[in-house]
Amino acid sequence: MTLPILNKDGMAPGGGWMYSETVKEHFFNPQNLLEGQPDESEFNGFGQVGSPACGDMMKVWVLVDESSDRILSMKWQTFGCASAIASTSMMSVIVTEGEGMTTDEAFEITPQMICDRLGGLPNRKIHCSVLGDKALQKAVNDFYRRSKQFDRVRVDRAKVVDPDTNITDKDIQEAVLEGAKDLESLQAKLKVAIGNPEFLPDVEKLLHFYVSKYYG
Repeated sequence: MTLPILNKDGMAPGGGWMYSETVKEHFFNPQNLLEGQPDESEFNGFGQVGSPACGDMMKVWVLVDESSDRILSMKWQTFGCASAIASTSMMSVIVTEGEGMTTDEAFEITPQMICDRLGGLPNRKIHCSVLGDKALQKAVNDFYRRSKQFDRVRVDRAKVVDPDTNITDKDIQEAVLEGAKDLESLQAKLKVAIGNPEFLPDVEKLLHFYVSKYYG
């Protein structure tokens, strides 16, 4: 599905709303939204990605049945735009529909799966579904740790790009998702390549890659 060029609020030139009907439905009627403070006794996994100071933020709580390894419940809160709300709402439906996904299946959810179920998202809003995906993975890893299944914890392989500070490509990816879109804001957040500028070319290449990937 090809969507028209939208402004940052999802509006087309002239003021019309150009998101898909499914996106609108999940924005106006979000599913599994957690209102108020969570009752920690009702969940056994929590994940958070992003920061309200820099842009979108996602919080995800899951309740996993340890005997079946299925996610019985997923609740969420997000600080963000219509795409962020709709993406997280749809993800919660995908995870819990039927008998609920197993935790292994939850790790296989991709941003494209969420976008497809929503009927598409503007290119500059794809990062919203990425944030939800990452928050869910963190919640599942938190469940593994709480249930002492440490061998199941999944950690992304990372490449060190600045040995002086041990900053990795994954650190840069997370920083971009949290709103660092230029070298100045990236270095303010990570202090990467400040002491040794020879690492700057690799840092700038990764910065450009992730900004283009998530923000268009």
